[in-house]
Amino acid sequence: MESNPSPTDPRGSDTATPTPLALLGLGAMGGALARGWLAAGHPLTVWNRTPSRAEPLTAAGATVAATAAEAVAAADLVVVCLLDPASVRTTLAGVDPAGKDLVDLTTGTPAEARVGAAWAAERGARFLAGGVLAIPPMIGVPGAGASVLYSGSRELFEAHRDTLAVPAATGYVGTDPGFAALHDVALLSAMTSMFAGISHAFALIRGEDIAPGAFAALLTDWLVAMAPAAHRAAAQLESGDYRSGVASTLAMQVAGAPTLLRTAAEQGVSTELLLPYLALMERRLADGHGDESTTGLIDLLTA
Repeated sequence: MESNPSPTDPRGSDTATPTPLALLGLGAMGGALARGWLAAGHPLTVWNRTPSRAEPLTAAGATVAATAAEAVAAADLVVVCLLDPASVRTTLAGVDPAGKDLVDLTTGTPAEARVGAAWAAERGARFLAGGVLAIPPMIGVPGAGASVLYSGSRELFEAHRDTLAVPAATGYVGTDPGFAALHDVALLSAMTSMFAGISHAFALIRGEDIAPGAFAALLTDWLVAMAPAAHRAAAQLESGDYRSGVASTLAMQVAGAPTLLRTAAEQGVSTELLLPYLALMERRLADGHGDESTTGLIDLLTA
């Protein structure tokens, strides 16, 4: 299965005639996508459950469809960007997508994307799921770093990659339609844990004569320096050797953990963000893996 998770740069359509498309959903993200395609000259038919949200786009050249079925009938490429998978099912109920290229950018789980792909296949449509790695203000802004990871029909992706790259960079991560959502949620999960660590760090210094701005500079540099640990973990997972290249063993990290907890107690800071991870380290150590890195904790999470 081919995979290219690194997004390519947005290029805009390089075809002689910009591809017409339909867009279902004009929330914050859908509206940003619509403006990006309209600015690039793509004929765009839009539909939204609340019609008033479509009105500002008419001045930019959008055609407003009265129903979702009317929008789907207007173009071969149909993009869906709704609140959740349940909204997608409700919106597409009774719609005939036969012969269409359906791209679903609605946030959901891998299993939900696979259900959507099966629904489309049963009705004669090609399907591509997307995971949007951006917030709406980044969409359509050169250099802002917006990207979308896609999975599902490779043929659909190749046929429309220039059009899809107009509002955000694109990356293709495999034919399994659930992979875009899986990549998206995995990245968001890592971000969530990072934010937890940042929150705990600022809580420790709060109330002291330490300027948050000055500390933030140290903190960001520290996190950037620690980021290559992801590459080490990946190499160890691929080799199965969790001892290779380990400078700070699991045993060393568990031995240092009480200092983290005592410092939190001294500063009057809750340890609830630290304890689950520290408990995993202690379990892995008790199983006799003290000379390994923390990569082995992944085995505990997936056991």
